Amino acid sequence: MKIKFVIIILIGIILSGCAGVGSKGFFGTGVSVALDPRTLGTQIDDSIMQKSLTARILSKDKKYFLTIKSKVIDGKIFLTGKVNSPEEKLQITKIAWETRGTRSVRNDIKIKEEFNFQQSAKDVLITTQFRTALIVNKNIKATNYQIDTYKKKIYVYGIALTSEEKDLVISEASEILDVENVIASIILVEDLRIQRD
Repeated sequence: MKIKFVIIILIGIILSGCAGVGSKGFFGTGVSVALDPRTLGTQIDDSIMQKSLTARILSKDKKYFLTIKSKVIDGKIFLTGKVNSPEEKLQITKIAWETRGTRSVRNDIKIKEEFNFQQSAKDVLITTQFRTALIVNKNIKATNYQIDTYKKKIYVYGIALTSEEKDLVISEASEILDVENVIASIILVEDLRIQRD
């Protein structure tokens, strides 16, 4: 039984790694340029902000390279990951707000607790199942979404072409076994600053 569980986790890690490579666009933004509804100018602005934010966070401490994830969409910054103290969380929030071009900051960084392999493995499995569900659903542009799972809570960030797609993404997340909550930060194309060139 334990061997099956470990094999499932390993497959999940491999699959989630593959999905990340496939979703890289020409600019390395994590959102496919062909499907990204943002204008090229907005994508470039977000990419510059992303690089600036990452550099500033890493200049604070190199350990954040592995523990903090950030995403910039239309000038809005989304943060996830784990830190050791509330003070660190506040410092990273401050860095995000001080990044040039920032319109808003959503901070879902958690304070670290003792490592729990079983919980982490379950989170990886949830992420993998959700990513697969998005890829299989033909009404969702899966490459437009970034997913993080922490303690059975799914955090999903991205751009939806329609409100129906947004609802569908949230519905798919809610249907994953063991998910306790879905925190969605999904922007509609119509809410982007510039909708077309």
